[in-house]
Amino acid sequence: MAAITRDSTTSLEINRDPQQHGVIIEEVDRLIRVYKDGHVERPEMVPCVSTALAPELGVTSWDVVLDTSTNIWVRFYLPNCQGKLPLLVYFHGGGFCVGSAAWSCYHDFLSQLSAKAGCIIMSVNYRLAPENPLPAAYDDGFKALTWVKQKALSGDNEPWSRQCNFSSIFLVGDSAGANIAHNVALTFSNSAKLRLLGLKGTILIQPFFGGEVRTNSEKLMVQPPRSVLSLASSDTYWRLSLPSGTNRDHPWCNPVTKGLTNLDGLRELPVMVCVSELDILKDRNLEFCWALAREGKKVEHVVYKGVGHAFQVLDKSQISRTRICEMTSHIKAFISR
Repeated sequence: MAAITRDSTTSLEINRDPQQHGVIIEEVDRLIRVYKDGHVERPEMVPCVSTALAPELGVTSWDVVLDTSTNIWVRFYLPNCQGKLPLLVYFHGGGFCVGSAAWSCYHDFLSQLSAKAGCIIMSVNYRLAPENPLPAAYDDGFKALTWVKQKALSGDNEPWSRQCNFSSIFLVGDSAGANIAHNVALTFSNSAKLRLLGLKGTILIQPFFGGEVRTNSEKLMVQPPRSVLSLASSDTYWRLSLPSGTNRDHPWCNPVTKGLTNLDGLRELPVMVCVSELDILKDRNLEFCWALAREGKKVEHVVYKGVGHAFQVLDKSQISRTRICEMTSHIKAFISR
């Protein structure tokens, strides 16, 4: 175990000579530029912050490197609570291409969630596309679970592991992170070496799915000019993250296109899906819930009125703050059952 002080995957890269790398072949405004020569820039639209938190919040945070060869690291949140606590293994959003466990918006959201829901959170900083296309992020998520199992078996005396209820672990994520949580859960169900880990459910917040045929919400949902997720940016993220030669009907993107598969090991694992009313992904999220229900899965969903994609981390409006309180209460109830 080692502490870290920076997130190298999202550090600002400055292209001082516009001609140095040739033409831009893919771009999501303010977030990522990919050049013809393979160079990738991620402007610092959201700042990365340290683990510092206000003392009155009653939460301690720190970073741990899990794999020095790939620079996979996690940020922990441990609330000042008594007794054994559930563990949420969290994956941030960003279309698989941007984002960080150190982004200020995630640091704020997860520290508050840890305090109010009374849970330990381990936020995973996985590898990003296009440098590391899928399934790299899934592999990193599975590696993080494997690390948790090693900690459970070792009986070490770290503060978080002393309080962790290793029989109450949840995979959680928003947007692309929710996609990762779902696919890591599928891998988990087929892995004998992780079967003894106490995975109790998945919480998918606005899961990032797609498909070649557009849904009504993708075609008709009116988005603000600077919406965090548009149909164009969604397509760009999928082009950058999916394996070469595939399209948006790949099961990693469109899990229902050929029917949900490999669910036998997850048949009894409850799923909660958080849907935003004004999100272009609303119809896909609901379609996913209905498909799970048809397969006999324990699934519930909540639609948050009047808010769009990633409102819980990027929207500071009064309605968003109200919906965040609702979401926190729903998550707390789900993990307390």
